[in-house]
Amino acid sequence: MDITAHSLVCCIKTNKGSDIVARTTVYNRITTEEKIAEINENNTWLINEFLEYLASIDRAPQTLRSYKSDLHIFFVWNIDFNNNKDFVKLTKREIAKFQNYAINEWHWSPRRVRRVKSTLSSMSLFIENILDDEEGYENFRPIIKKIESPVNEAVREKTVFSDEQVELLMNTLVERKEYEKACAVAIAAYSGMRKAEILQMKMEYFNDDHLVFDCLYKTDKIRAKGRGQLGKQINKYVMKKVDKYLDLWKAEREKLGINSGWVFVRRCNGDFVRRETLDNWTDEFSEIVGEDFYFHSLRHYVCSMLSANNLPTEVIREFFQWESVEMVKIYNDNSAVDDFNKYFSADGVNKQEDSNGFSDIK
Repeated sequence: MDITAHSLVCCIKTNKGSDIVARTTVYNRITTEEKIAEINENNTWLINEFLEYLASIDRAPQTLRSYKSDLHIFFVWNIDFNNNKDFVKLTKREIAKFQNYAINEWHWSPRRVRRVKSTLSSMSLFIENILDDEEGYENFRPIIKKIESPVNEAVREKTVFSDEQVELLMNTLVERKEYEKACAVAIAAYSGMRKAEILQMKMEYFNDDHLVFDCLYKTDKIRAKGRGQLGKQINKYVMKKVDKYLDLWKAEREKLGINSGWVFVRRCNGDFVRRETLDNWTDEFSEIVGEDFYFHSLRHYVCSMLSANNLPTEVIREFFQWESVEMVKIYNDNSAVDDFNKYFSADGVNKQEDSNGFSDIK
């Protein structure tokens, strides 16, 4: 069953009695296998041909799943409100009606609407450029981009965590004996990995064979964000400080009889398999730190922490395996004002030694 989600804002009481904003997800059932089976023959053929084409140009499996879900949602709406009309015969007015329904009835965010419209636009280009010599598609004109999209609003304010908040989160999870969760936060806080990268961690990556410079674990190549079946293949570095939390989780795994090679697991049919998501932990984490928590914020935290410790820009770039040092500027949340005490004193301006050109991170 395909589902769509929209975010609601709710208040959570912290231990200190203050209100924080946290994100919860409400799921609306839009499509079912029965409804998908009702999509007319021409539209079903078009969906399948489009997805097959995307696979032929090496689009990532997750991309294909997202496109398929978006298309099923749109065409089920098309059944209910547009008499199952062929996609190539739709008018601009009918696309605008879908957009209006998604916003006002499904309560989609502007970003969600834009994403589905982007999928429909991509399929329109497929028709125009690939199917233009097929019967019934010769005179097709793309119309999706002619429909003005809703204005994107800021979904959330960026959370900038302090060292104290990160330590509080990990230590609280340890006190609660939630060692797997503490380990996930520690890996994120000592590597800056994305969620999808964290979920690819294996126990073997944290042994002496993977230890470099006596202070960093270097993983085997894993799939990072990027196009294609394999995405971008990179090694990731994790600071050895993670051992404190990893050791606690290792001991707990032994008690539970977990012999999976994956670090983060869930029970399935009596066995332990790799987790698919970490999102169901974030509400608890928000309650602990008193701010909206999302794993990507720790990516900013790590970059800012490395920068604050005066690591050269090129070293930070290599640590994250970024292709450009420009990414350091994007993820570094330190303000120039934070460094004023280095350059100004009661006597005026503190003279600075010439930079060697390798450590300037501003």
